[in-house]
Amino acid sequence: MGEAPTLQTLGWAAQNSSGLLAPYKFKRRVTRPNDVTMKVKYCGICHSDVCQIRYEWGASEYPMVPGHEVVGVMKEVGCEVADFKVGQTTGVRCMVWSCQTCESCDDGLEQYCPKKIWTYNGVDTDGTPTYGGYSTEMVCDRKYVLGIPENCPLDAASPFLCAGITTFSPMKYYGMTEKGKSLGVIGLGGLGRMAVKCAKAFGLRVTVFSTSPGKEKESRELLGADDFIISTDKEKIKAAESTIDNIIDTVSAVHPVDVYLGLLKTNGKFIMVGIPESPLQFSPNSVISWRRCVGGSLLGGVAETQEILDFCGIYHSFELQQQMMNCWIVCCIQTLEAFCGCNSECS
Repeated sequence: MGEAPTLQTLGWAAQNSSGLLAPYKFKRRVTRPNDVTMKVKYCGICHSDVCQIRYEWGASEYPMVPGHEVVGVMKEVGCEVADFKVGQTTGVRCMVWSCQTCESCDDGLEQYCPKKIWTYNGVDTDGTPTYGGYSTEMVCDRKYVLGIPENCPLDAASPFLCAGITTFSPMKYYGMTEKGKSLGVIGLGGLGRMAVKCAKAFGLRVTVFSTSPGKEKESRELLGADDFIISTDKEKIKAAESTIDNIIDTVSAVHPVDVYLGLLKTNGKFIMVGIPESPLQFSPNSVISWRRCVGGSLLGGVAETQEILDFCGIYHSFELQQQMMNCWIVCCIQTLEAFCGCNSECS
């Protein structure tokens, strides 16, 4: 029996943990009956790509073609695919398969499926490695493909496929979307920027906490934050104690938690979406004495990710995407500097 036909693809790959990317030719499977194949137009750069490339989270396999905020145009659809068509703009996010039989999958929470397959640095159902969106084409099961609203520019859509849904999902699940409530956002990297814009779209009062004074202007004027506090300003931190309804922590570096827990009102929620290299610590009294909640959230399901795309497309048209693209470029440049071995600050 001969080898199965394949699609020759060009990508950018890491060959080791140096963090450097170089052109790389590889093969993808051809379109199966339930697959779609798209020409990649844009792919967002995520801080997690840096972590994976540099082996900071462990379990990295090389060569690695990163990228999980993939947006493009359909070039071929499988014979059993009825909901997508050639020429349609679509996206692929962090995962390309799940079992569809476990409780998480039944609940539309495919990101928690124990058998999920990541878009890159994973092993596909046929035993071959998965390669991400830093490439010319993507082939994916249609169940994990998302439709991009017609009024959404493709370049501005990609951040919603990871950073957008990573902050949108916990806001909804933990009841943090009530208009007029306050939200603290810790860190102003990719996740933080998305958190601020989503929060303002929900009508929340937003305070950004950052170690970078230079981000105050962007935070207020571009993203629309209501307040900005330097995390090391003890006087302002003290004044903000017990004033915030909920907090989203987007920082992926080790940092103190108790100081931020003290900012929450009674019944406040502290939700973590950043993944530091080492465990974080906090005093039980910081939550017990004010009935505060500490929780976390990972990405979002397929339907929920489609929801945020539709939400932005219908209710905010170009405004949210275009403004986000402006600030997203800043974080992408910082991350590209990291690929080249330069220092980058995203907190």
